[in-house]
Amino acid sequence: MKKLINRSADVVAESVAGFAAAHADILRASADPLFVVRAEAPVAGKVGLVSGGGSGHEPLHIGFVGRGMLDAAVPGAVFTSPTPDPILAATRAVDGGAGVLHIVKNYTGDVLNFETAAELAAMEGLTVQSVVVNDDVAVEDSLYTAGRRGVAGTVLVEKIAGAAAERGDDLGGVAGVAQHVIDNVRSMGVALTACTVPHAGRPSFELEDDEIEIGIGIHGEPGRHRVPMASADAITDQLLDAVVADLRVHAGERVLLFVNGMGGTPLSELYIVYGHARKRLEEAGVVVARSLVGTFVTSLEMQGCSLTVLRLDDALTALWDAPVHTAALRRGI
Repeated sequence: MKKLINRSADVVAESVAGFAAAHADILRASADPLFVVRAEAPVAGKVGLVSGGGSGHEPLHIGFVGRGMLDAAVPGAVFTSPTPDPILAATRAVDGGAGVLHIVKNYTGDVLNFETAAELAAMEGLTVQSVVVNDDVAVEDSLYTAGRRGVAGTVLVEKIAGAAAERGDDLGGVAGVAQHVIDNVRSMGVALTACTVPHAGRPSFELEDDEIEIGIGIHGEPGRHRVPMASADAITDQLLDAVVADLRVHAGERVLLFVNGMGGTPLSELYIVYGHARKRLEEAGVVVARSLVGTFVTSLEMQGCSLTVLRLDDALTALWDAPVHTAALRRGI
C-alpha cells in the first residue's frame, strides 16, 4: 500500500484539518467532536442542512458545505458512519431557529446514528426532520443496507435542497423538495479496480485483470454481477439501461445527466461515458437539460464511475441553477 498518510488512525482528522485550513473563507472545523460547519453558521431564520457519513467519499460531504448547499457535514472514520454525538453537535451548530434537515444516505449505520442524534436534538428542543437517499438501482438489501443504497444522487439532493433552504423555504418545504429529488433520481456504478482502506492495507475485494463489477457500492460492496471488461460504450449501456428502466424516463421528459468518477478515473474517460449516455438518451427522445461531470462521490482511489439521471421539472431546474459556493461546487457567486 502506498498512500500519502502519516498514521492510518490520523487520516480523517488530519485531512479535515487541512481541508478547513484551505477553505477558511467558506467553512470552519470542530476537532472534538469532529464536524465541518459553514463559516457564518448558524444563519438566523434559515433551515440548517446537515449530512455526513463515512470518510473516503470525498468531496462528499465536507466539500459541499457552504452557501446554497449544506450548513454542516459530519465525517466518520473511513467507510464508517459517524456516531450520534458529532451529528448532534453539528445539528446544534446550524440551528438558526427554523429547524434542521438531516440528509442521510441509506446505510444502516448512518440511518441509526442520525435517528439517534435527531431524538437527542428533540429532547433539547430542536426541530429536526430527516430524508433518506436511496438512489442506487443495483441491488436491494446489500451488506450495508436494508433497501437501496444512497450514492451519487446524494449530491443532487444536497444541492437542490440547499437552494430551497437558501431562498427561505420552511423546514417542511425544504424536506419536501429533498424528497421530490429522491423520488426522481436513480444511479448505478461500475468498478474497474478495488480500493484500499488505509487501516486494512490491502484491496477491499479482488477483480481479475479482465473483470469489472457492475452495480458496485461506494464502499466496495458487491453489485449485480461480474462481467468481462468491455468498451466504454458497452459498460455505459449497462448502467444507463438499468437506471432508465427503473426511473421510467419517457420521450419528451427533461433530465439532469450526472457522470461521477469513483476516485481513480481520468476526467477524459468520464466524458466518454457522458457523451455516449447523452447520445442514447437523446435518441430516445429524452431532453438532457442539465449536466454534471466530475469526481464528486468517490470510493477512495477506485477506478470506475457511476451514472445518475434526475427527472427535472421547472421547480427543480430553477433550484439546480441557483447560486452555490462550496469547495467542490461553485456557480453563480
